[in-house]
Amino acid sequence: MTTSGADIVTTAEAEAVRPGADAEEPGAPTVRLRLDLSYDGTDFAGWAVQPGRRTVAGVLMQALHQLCGPDEVGGLTVAGRTDAGVHATGQVCHVDMAQPRWAALHDSILRRLAALLPADVRVHAVTPVPREFDARFSALWRRYQYRVSDAPEGAPPLRRRDTLGWRRPLDVALLNAASRPLLGEHDFAAYCRRKENASTIRALTDLTWRRDPDGIVVATVTADAFCQAMVRSLVGALLAVGDGRRPVDWPASLLSRRERAGEVAVAPPQGLTLVAVGYPDDPAEYATRAAFTRRRRDQAVA
Repeated sequence: MTTSGADIVTTAEAEAVRPGADAEEPGAPTVRLRLDLSYDGTDFAGWAVQPGRRTVAGVLMQALHQLCGPDEVGGLTVAGRTDAGVHATGQVCHVDMAQPRWAALHDSILRRLAALLPADVRVHAVTPVPREFDARFSALWRRYQYRVSDAPEGAPPLRRRDTLGWRRPLDVALLNAASRPLLGEHDFAAYCRRKENASTIRALTDLTWRRDPDGIVVATVTADAFCQAMVRSLVGALLAVGDGRRPVDWPASLLSRRERAGEVAVAPPQGLTLVAVGYPDDPAEYATRAAFTRRRRDQAVA
């Protein structure tokens, strides 16, 4: 991976873009902005700011600081922190910007950001939202897709950055049969990298596989939220069923585990893309949803 100095975040910049940071002094007028963006994650060390490393949040806030000044925009909060190498076509984040600066920029901000951002990041929309909107906690669901080519020649050259090449033929019927028992609210500890004091209980509402006309096998996965490496772990377990190495009931049998299952292979990051994040249709529900999401999930629904 090659990077330029302008793409690297310093320790000072990392502190400036910490989630929840105020754009101005307390009481100063700001406007909350929702940003819809996409990125090719290949050359990023993930979303989250890491001093000395190239990250999506780092280059985005660097561009916003160049555009507005570091004291007039901050509080970057994202719907889902993607890992290194993972892509997005439907990522959502929010920032707080000084109202006078927004008034001066709102007609030209997309064009100006396009000139400042690297080619592998694009902001598609910047929209004022109520102060109660929280890109992370107001979200109802996140949706990912994972692309796999099981063609003997490998992934198509023009899709090699977002499609995994798989050397064994995949049976889509087996993939779907193994996926169905995973739907619902469960403790997915077997499929997560556990963090201290963090719940691994999640509500999975969609996990389906299809083969597109071009032969690419695509998994669609939707849940209220995901813990770290959960989607790629689910995909890794299911691919072992789809190519015949594991029985259909094996992925669901792991739900009884309360620790990470070492025999589950984490699928490589390049096949994974965050494609959409859903929010309440009524802005009046943003705060209610955020409060609900913050609850600790101590017990899965039976």
